[in-house]
Amino acid sequence: MNDIIAIAVKGLAKRFGEVQAVADVSFEVRQGELFGFLGPNGAGKTTTINILTGLARPDSGTIRIAGIECTCNPKAAQHLVGIVPDESNLYPELTGFENLGFCAALYGMEKKEREVRARELLETFGLAKAADRRFAGYSKGMKRKLTIAAGIIHNPPLLFLDEPTTGIDVASARQIRQLIAEFNRSGKTIFLTTHYIEEAERLCGRIAFIVDGRIVRSDTVANLIQQVKEKHVVQIVASKSESALIDKLAAVFPHLGFQVLSDGLIRVESTAPIHVGPLVRFLEDQGAEVMEARRMRPSLEEVFVRVTGIEVDAMKKEKEKAGGGA
Repeated sequence: MNDIIAIAVKGLAKRFGEVQAVADVSFEVRQGELFGFLGPNGAGKTTTINILTGLARPDSGTIRIAGIECTCNPKAAQHLVGIVPDESNLYPELTGFENLGFCAALYGMEKKEREVRARELLETFGLAKAADRRFAGYSKGMKRKLTIAAGIIHNPPLLFLDEPTTGIDVASARQIRQLIAEFNRSGKTIFLTTHYIEEAERLCGRIAFIVDGRIVRSDTVANLIQQVKEKHVVQIVASKSESALIDKLAAVFPHLGFQVLSDGLIRVESTAPIHVGPLVRFLEDQGAEVMEARRMRPSLEEVFVRVTGIEVDAMKKEKEKAGGGA
């Protein structure tokens, strides 16, 4: 990664009727960086990426891609960009090989070159055996992989990925994440949107939290996690977690903070190391059975909850509704 700016966005805004989808969004992505937009569904991630790729026009703001002014002419940098939308834009009646060939032709690639490149990508994505099957007959995971292959058919230096692993099976999601990491290691600049916290933490070097169309925090993953490293956290799974019991815990252990995350799940926080034994013994003396007590390592999840106020359970429900994919 270097100091050359691949994407520069300033004051981006977009409204749909009464809804302010994007509000005064500004950020920069350096060449060779894997930059992530992390937020819940409806946060403004897809609207932002649609504006950057020319699928929507901003109400205000400026966009420069690879130094090219793209605010008024979004197609000016099209030859440098690969786009993978949140839903497939390929043709169901064409085979996998035909879809890739068609996309390559749109970028002006010669027939021989596009056929070689299509076969190469089908092999890379594990789709060689399905090359001559119609796209309509592909599974969700296969469709997602072919859509990504179509986005990089012309080998662009900059790649926009909108929710690349949403709604697909675990094995396909894992393979796609590995491929994204490989693309980045090869020098590609990647702008990724996701609502999977684990995915953002695993893949991205730098992340922006976006909520209600606004960026509320942006930094490297390491710097974001550093904010919670000084805090010690223990999670206890017990048969009882009613408020009266929590009040007793707080009275006996005033130097600790207690929170009930869900029925039977208690979170304990402190700025000093937490001794688990006394907590477990006290709970058992109160008639609670302790099934598990474990120390939690600092994670991006904690930072996200603290900064945005959005509980991780809400994000997980969105993930389940979308069909897994972690």
